[in-house]
Amino acid sequence: MKIALISTGEEILAGDIVDTNSAWLAEQLHEHGLKLAWHVTVGDDMASLLDAFSLAAERSDFCIVNGGLGPTTDDLSAEAAATWLGEGMRELPEWRDKLEQYYAKLNRVMPASNIKQAMIPESAQMIDNPVGTACGFAIQHDNCQLMFTPGVPHEFKRMIHDQVIPTLLQHAQQQAPSLHRWLTIGLSESLLADLLDDLPLPSGCTLGYRSSQPTIEVKLSVPSDVSEEQLSTVKQGINQRLGGYVFVDAKLSLAAHIQQLMLARGVKLATAESCTGGMIADWLVHEAGSSAYFERGYVTYSNEAKQQDLAVPETVLAQYGAVSAEVAAAMACGASVNANTDFALATSGIAGPSGDTPNKPVGTVAFALKTPTGVYQQLLKLPNRGRTMIRKQAAAIALDMLRRYLTGVDVLADYSGVSEMKQEFIAN
Repeated sequence: MKIALISTGEEILAGDIVDTNSAWLAEQLHEHGLKLAWHVTVGDDMASLLDAFSLAAERSDFCIVNGGLGPTTDDLSAEAAATWLGEGMRELPEWRDKLEQYYAKLNRVMPASNIKQAMIPESAQMIDNPVGTACGFAIQHDNCQLMFTPGVPHEFKRMIHDQVIPTLLQHAQQQAPSLHRWLTIGLSESLLADLLDDLPLPSGCTLGYRSSQPTIEVKLSVPSDVSEEQLSTVKQGINQRLGGYVFVDAKLSLAAHIQQLMLARGVKLATAESCTGGMIADWLVHEAGSSAYFERGYVTYSNEAKQQDLAVPETVLAQYGAVSAEVAAAMACGASVNANTDFALATSGIAGPSGDTPNKPVGTVAFALKTPTGVYQQLLKLPNRGRTMIRKQAAAIALDMLRRYLTGVDVLADYSGVSEMKQEFIAN
């Protein structure tokens, strides 16, 4: 089944806004074993829209048209659809009532221009929009069904989830293949390929990789005719080959996985960050419910802050320098004591572009994990892919240390492209 997407809007073509809807839609379709055959973006003009509709009808079984359903004169999608079909427009009384009730609740008179949002082509079928003022609609041309949706992201996503995807799945000629995921950290795409490419797969199964540094996703697409026994064998083989580099075998973030592990244990965490500047804490609190285990986070950028807030001894700073495994360990211990937590993570490093020394180049980062049994500390040399990527990779490695401890995997790992300058465990 071929699915197309037409994105409309001069603001997209001009670069005024980023078309996030298309990327999100492609991802959602892929989740359900579907995919876009092609995607085109056109401006808000009649000729471009008519050309795009004709192209969609020639190439696709289904086409999602996104945008152009607003009340202003440059919102042309409904009018263009009627023109393309050679028919007029009709008003939806129920949608006009909804609009009038909406404005009445606001104690406002509905602008006359909003009536346009209750108008659809004569032969169209309405697609409900429960969270906005623009109704969607579907039309049929030859063997292609076109479904029109508003461009407002939260309205678009709701309609795709509730109505468009169910329609696509209902019309799929065969059961969509299932998709299985493994999220990894610490291995490059080439190393993952070396580990998995010779794995025997049942007919029709395919392996794919998606890099979203610092993590990489491994995806296994499985046709509906593959037996459960065959699938189990393949999944077992992938798990064995990837080992501790897999942090979750589902679509779940590293922070969300850590949250699950921490809540299951009923333990608390604090963070002490220098080069990552609060990034670890930000990732953790992005997950709803993190307050149940994440106690507090310190950002101690200067030596004075490390001493004052975390009680890092001045002698340790003077002897080893701020970017050292010893200072990171002292930061983690100080955070754990201050916050009264079971665990604490600490980072201190040189994210660049300056601040490096001959012995500690840009990308040198110290890590420490304070646990109930002792402190894991390491000094690593990360690849210099720019300041932002160094900070992201450092935050990911710190969280991975905690993840490894909680899952019983070696905490001090060998990461692809990363040099170990020092790694040790100091027991209590």
